[in-house]
Amino acid sequence: MSEVLTKSYIKLSFSGHDTFHCRQLWLKKGYDFIKNGNKFTDNESVVLLGVGKNMVSSIYFWMKAFGLVDKDGNTTDIADYIFSAEGKDPYLEDEATLWLLHYQLVTIGHASIYNLIFNDLRKEKIEFTKDNFLSFTERKANEFGVSQFNKKTVSTDFDVLMKMYIRTTDQVKDREDTFSGLLTDLNLIQEERKTNSLYSITNEQRNNLPEEIILYTILNNENFQNSISLNTLFQERNQAGTVFAITKNTLMEKLESIANDLTYKKYGITLSDHAGIKELQFASKPNKFDVLNHYYGR
Repeated sequence: MSEVLTKSYIKLSFSGHDTFHCRQLWLKKGYDFIKNGNKFTDNESVVLLGVGKNMVSSIYFWMKAFGLVDKDGNTTDIADYIFSAEGKDPYLEDEATLWLLHYQLVTIGHASIYNLIFNDLRKEKIEFTKDNFLSFTERKANEFGVSQFNKKTVSTDFDVLMKMYIRTTDQVKDREDTFSGLLTDLNLIQEERKTNSLYSITNEQRNNLPEEIILYTILNNENFQNSISLNTLFQERNQAGTVFAITKNTLMEKLESIANDLTYKKYGITLSDHAGIKELQFASKPNKFDVLNHYYGR
């Protein structure tokens, strides 16, 4: 993996996936592998996982990119919540889990390209080409004083990202294609033009995005206190509006649903409007996993 440090000590990380996008069952396979006491560096990992050596490295990369393992190689709380024997969605059959994984991928920042595209590039260009992205990323690297920028490496990252979010023509015909990218069902990135490909990430209603996932992301923010404004949620880095590419009106409606949900009344969650500034306010905070339980327990 190619890694460089920015002036603000934020690490930009490129490559590491061995050109493989994350497949449907890889995260569950990787989770079980770790829980069975194995390490990805073990000689027998190729046999135990049933894939080639490069794919072994790729599975481990995606486990880290989605925040499912910590720096010591142990599974994280969110990994256990989703993929354990009692996990809520170990085979990723619920689209809400895909939204949750997308949020993890963007905000963890282990694979920098996802963070850069959803937080930064699309604010400059709703529609963009691969060349637009490469120029943008090189400019950002220069702004941070990065001396080593490998355009070929970042170009490969871009290709892998598009496979994660966009189905090929054949995959559109065969929805059960196991080689499809993990996050294609979210329809977050559109290919506007096949020739000299033009892509777009536009704010949409995202009616299939549960309000519980929105609330989870709010509670997961370490900087969150007892209130957060609609504007912050809509436009700030790693917040719901930016990560999920959702319209401001729809985000507002989801906050209203959260405030009106009787499940959360005991926490004193309200949606205030003072001088046109709308805020979601909390008298006390629910546990973020209890919020997810509310969704998965339906």
